[in-house]
Amino acid sequence: MDLGLQHKVYVVTGATRGLGLATARELAADGARVLVTGRGAAAAVDAAVAELAALGDGPDAVHGLVADNADPGTAERLVSAAVERFGRLDGILISVGGPQAGPVATAPEDAWRDAFESVFLGALRIARAAAATLGEGGVIGFVLSGSVRQPIPGLGISNGLRPGLAMAAKSLADELGPRGIRVVGLLPARIDTDRVRELDALGGDPDASRAHHSAAIPLGRYGTPEEFGKVAAFLLSPAASYLTGVMVPVDGGALRGL
Repeated sequence: MDLGLQHKVYVVTGATRGLGLATARELAADGARVLVTGRGAAAAVDAAVAELAALGDGPDAVHGLVADNADPGTAERLVSAAVERFGRLDGILISVGGPQAGPVATAPEDAWRDAFESVFLGALRIARAAAATLGEGGVIGFVLSGSVRQPIPGLGISNGLRPGLAMAAKSLADELGPRGIRVVGLLPARIDTDRVRELDALGGDPDASRAHHSAAIPLGRYGTPEEFGKVAAFLLSPAASYLTGVMVPVDGGALRGL
């Protein structure tokens, strides 16, 4: 299938590793222009840019920025950089990261505040800035979590914030639909990323944790970042032009509801 990504322009946040990088790989390999961000060292951003340039149409098709979603200036900076670099913006994938693990009852207030700034408010700022620039056919995607639909033990902050962001995204889909702009969400579960491996290690026996979680997944295994990236690239592409306001699980069947 031709996804229609050739020469389209996308911003992908949190794209120096994990799910963001996996999505950027699929977009670049299919001919899209991609601006990627990471909040860590510039070297990690540069490495992602080099990898994506080799997959796609060369260095002119990829740009990277060090940016923290929690910074109030990030939203306008990303949108402006994409338009300045590539002349347009067709879509954005907002990877909101994973907040501090721990139960609701004992998670410190500063952890809640920090997560709200990055997971919720930072993501919302970026979505609103993108919405102001996108035209008909544009798309805003959120990388959320299965915790949107059912709580994940030990991830109280995620369980508290992500459902609210999903509902804000759903409302945004209603608001932007008349302008021909789509809003979608992705709900990964146990995808084999650094973040999930860190969570598996919290109990002291990562192999046992992985086996336990794999047994609860109908497909019997963790997903790969590439499997997630392909779904994300499709949802961002013109091939998904009649999908909006949806939250798509990428979880091997782990979510038990319809």
